[in-house]
Amino acid sequence: MKLLISPRDEEEALEAIVGGADIIDVKNPSEGSLGANFPWIIRRIRELTPRELEVSAAIGDFPNKPGTASLAALGAAVSGVDYVKVGIYCVNVYQDALYLAKQVVRSVKDYNPRIKVVIAGYADAYRINSIDPSLIPQVTMEAGADVAMVDTAIKDGVGLFDLWSWDKIENFVKDAHNRNVLVALAGSIKKEDLPLIRDLSADVVGIRGAACEKSNRRGKIIRERVQELISILHGVAQSKIL
Repeated sequence: MKLLISPRDEEEALEAIVGGADIIDVKNPSEGSLGANFPWIIRRIRELTPRELEVSAAIGDFPNKPGTASLAALGAAVSGVDYVKVGIYCVNVYQDALYLAKQVVRSVKDYNPRIKVVIAGYADAYRINSIDPSLIPQVTMEAGADVAMVDTAIKDGVGLFDLWSWDKIENFVKDAHNRNVLVALAGSIKKEDLPLIRDLSADVVGIRGAACEKSNRRGKIIRERVQELISILHGVAQSKIL
């Protein structure tokens, strides 16, 4: 499992890097769950991040605007990232969601086929009138994307494990893997949730709040918090081996 930490600026990115994050995920929390940051910030964070570490960029929580989404995706791709993430937001028709995802994939893969595309749905989709997030693995596969992700759209302290049962999360992971796509889990993930997520065999866990001062996503990411999260993941991995 890879630990993805979501900094909003260069200072936070350095804290995440020093703390040992596997993926540096550039986004702007003030613009939403998958809020997009500026191209020059994405580019600068890619420059200061060691090449062996991956960098991802969120392009936004997107309504049914495939042209805008595909243009934003290309902007992130040319900034040098390894992953481009898009959220399917307030899109409640499956074919519309699939069409949007396909245009994002085409925009990214035409530029560089090695860049992975992440398609995100929301565990609280009922609060934003969006498609059933359990359909995201299918959307991801049919669109030719690489990673199926579930997050939460509304950041009010209600997390993934508050919204979904263990069985539902496990089914999401299995469905994605059966379709040969990777899985990322996010949504107000707490450090106490990490052993559970590890047991679910997800590929990536995405965190911001738990890596910030006082576990507040509006605060600043600090390296000690990131180190603690990494140590929990490593501890779980070691116990499995033993």
